Amino acid sequence: MIVKEELLKKLRSTFNLNIYEVKIWVSLLGKGAATAGELSDLSNVPRSRAYDVLESLEKKGFIIMKLGRPIKYLAVQPTEILKRVKKGFQDRAEEQIQMLENVQTTDVFKELSLLFKHGIDNVDPSTIAGSFKGRENVYDHINNLINNAEKEVLIVTTADGIVRKAEYLKTTFKKIKNNKVKVRIAAPLKTEKAKEAAEELKEYAEVKDINLNARFVVVDDKELVFMVNHDKVQDNTTDVGIWVSTPFFAGALKEMFEQVWKQ
Repeated sequence: MIVKEELLKKLRSTFNLNIYEVKIWVSLLGKGAATAGELSDLSNVPRSRAYDVLESLEKKGFIIMKLGRPIKYLAVQPTEILKRVKKGFQDRAEEQIQMLENVQTTDVFKELSLLFKHGIDNVDPSTIAGSFKGRENVYDHINNLINNAEKEVLIVTTADGIVRKAEYLKTTFKKIKNNKVKVRIAAPLKTEKAKEAAEELKEYAEVKDINLNARFVVVDDKELVFMVNHDKVQDNTTDVGIWVSTPFFAGALKEMFEQVWKQ
């Protein structure tokens, strides 16, 4: 049975199978029911390995061993396999999340936090800077900074940008509002989506229709993230954000923000 190599690669990555497993599984799907020897011939998997591979697929729930002589194997319906694989991924993800949640309460994690705090206290603030490539990475860092805000967050963005912030940052805005952190957002509300996003965010932040043609976030008058590109870039992976910890630069941008905000 000839199966395209590209299909085999996709199935391997999707269902987390090795090359022998995916070859025998695909052969059995096409055959319906077959012996180990038949599957070995169809899939070009060595007969010495076929039994081990079939046993592995049976344990994973991809096939069923049919009673009788000679022993034959039946393929499980793909939709059922998809459900099982999906549930397996979900179970493992929940276990990993729970493990990470539990780590936060351990003495080891507390020591790591103390080490970081001690180390960062010894760093010259003017040298703290970093760049992030890809919009998702930029937003992850912005979310982290806002999540740790103590007093105030200032955001200057675009019409498309405020829509994204309503989607990605709304939960964090809600949290810091409960911590009495003030959030102000300036963006041009020239599209219906931008207006809807602004209304959605007004529950957690002050929003004004202002067009500064810029993209930056200032947190607590010291942390600053600004975007290098216009957000109309075609590929989100090419978006670049620069993070600096500089009260001087952050303060200058805040002063500009305040002047425009009062107009």
